[in-house]
Amino acid sequence: MFKFIAGLKAKEKRGYNLTQKGEAMNYAEFQDALQVLGLREWCTIREIRTRHRELAKRYHPDSGGDTNSEQIRQINAAYRIISNYLESYRYSFSEDEFYTQNPEERMRRQFMDSPLWGGAS
Repeated sequence: MFKFIAGLKAKEKRGYNLTQKGEAMNYAEFQDALQVLGLREWCTIREIRTRHRELAKRYHPDSGGDTNSEQIRQINAAYRIISNYLESYRYSFSEDEFYTQNPEERMRRQFMDSPLWGGAS
């Protein structure tokens, strides 16, 4: 994981501002950020924030626990990358996407009139 921070520091030296939206990032760095935070491929914004808080509490130098300052830097850098990605993400509000994110509603709508599922006969 330390190469993750080294890669970010190298980008900062080349003039990238990694604290602002629109930072230059590639998919490998994004995957590294997910790995640092221990996130799955699918998760909610709430899960991302909760995981960041958990790790920040555990590794923060003032917590009295493991005081590895490089670890907290990695955690914060990973969270910053994911946050910037989410801020610039284009959400789809289409009906198809709604049913993809809410499969129970899709099933209800698809079968609500079926006599087999208790619908109209």
